[in-house]
Amino acid sequence: MMDFTTRQSAPFSLKQLLEHAIFLVVLCFLFAGLNSCRKPGDTDVVLPQSKTADQYTADVALQWSAMQLFLIQHTAGFTPPVASRSLGYGGLALYEAVVPGLPTHQSMAGQLDGLKNLPRVDPQADYHWAASANAAEAQMLRMLFANTSEANKAKIDSLENRLVAGFQSENLSDATLERSTAFGKQIADAVFEWSKADGGHEGYNRNFPADYKPPLFNGAWQPTENGRKIPMQPYWGRNRTFLTSNAVLPMPRPLPVSADVKSHYFAQYLEVYTKNKSLTQTEKEISIWWADDPSETFTPPGHSYNLARITIQTARADLGTAAETLARTGIAVADAFTVCWKCKYVFNNERPYTFVRRTIDPSWTPFWPAPPFPGYTSGHATQSAAAAIVLAGIYGESFSFTDNSHVSRIRDLKRNTDFKARSFTSFWQAAEESAYSRYLGGIHTRQDNETGLSTGKIIGQNINRLSWRK
Repeated sequence: MMDFTTRQSAPFSLKQLLEHAIFLVVLCFLFAGLNSCRKPGDTDVVLPQSKTADQYTADVALQWSAMQLFLIQHTAGFTPPVASRSLGYGGLALYEAVVPGLPTHQSMAGQLDGLKNLPRVDPQADYHWAASANAAEAQMLRMLFANTSEANKAKIDSLENRLVAGFQSENLSDATLERSTAFGKQIADAVFEWSKADGGHEGYNRNFPADYKPPLFNGAWQPTENGRKIPMQPYWGRNRTFLTSNAVLPMPRPLPVSADVKSHYFAQYLEVYTKNKSLTQTEKEISIWWADDPSETFTPPGHSYNLARITIQTARADLGTAAETLARTGIAVADAFTVCWKCKYVFNNERPYTFVRRTIDPSWTPFWPAPPFPGYTSGHATQSAAAAIVLAGIYGESFSFTDNSHVSRIRDLKRNTDFKARSFTSFWQAAEESAYSRYLGGIHTRQDNETGLSTGKIIGQNINRLSWRK
């Protein structure tokens, strides 16, 4: 029997060694050649192992959207038009900061008016998309709310730092955190730079421009209870919209002005007056719930943005879906206010307060004071409809939710009415109630609301037609 403990292998010959070496060299060249021919999309190419944006919770998006609503309420000059603009850019920056981490989605660069290029990520590097979103929103809010108080600026810093500390607890590498943060800031800077040319930059400084002279004609807007001689943001309709398609929408003419008791115009204002004198308690609750007066709340567009937040929470959406939700809603309310304000100052239509006092009841005061700008069309109706359409585009026509936006507010003692949460089975149902609330308040006629709802619907549909997905 052979003794394996003492047997030694015969050495390789020089020829065998050379053949073996040549084989290894050829094998290496073949492997290198195969790899050099592969495309980035090949499934067997090793790519970064970072999570996609839809694998994160919506927490970052919810916290920053709540911060923006707080800033709108607590920063001077953020009237509804100015607030709507900030929501448009805030939502867009959030979306662009995470969209490279959404394989099924694509950027709005090249799709929005004048937004041609945005910073890009390194496709071979890891990113933490929640960190990118955090950096983008912090940077954007500092710039959008440059006039806010030092205390509010400290709140922005505090939220940003608190979220960063949470990311670091995930054992995130310093390189990935720095790369993600840098990308988010670059997105915010680029979006903000684009925003500065839209006509609304720092609009909080010129809500009531002294150079504007209200036109005088039969049926023209006139100062109401607040006595302001100059209406709010008379030039806002000249601003660039996010979508070119929304800028060219036709503006249906209002009914011809007439004091004839048999005219359609008279009937519209008489209807408001008659209803205002017989409001039920529920109708009063609807009126004050949607009033969203600036400084007391986060304004009407903020209310729509908060409905988007409620939807995200109700649906338990991920970060990617939340970012798309807030981007669509922000763009919807921003374009709605621009389009609506254009219509308001083309026609300069009077409020019910003015017409009723002139032709029906000289001592009438509406349930809710009329805001200081023309009535036609309704801003509430236009922006609520636009928001409803984009939300339905993501979550479906039938979506039940409870609007608890104002449940923390104390009772309105002047009107003897409480703020009670409202429940809906669709976004459009909420939009219609928002519009109806202004009729109940004695602020808008039926034509204001109906035209606003139909225009807002088209604005929302145009936004949904953008190529959000590849």
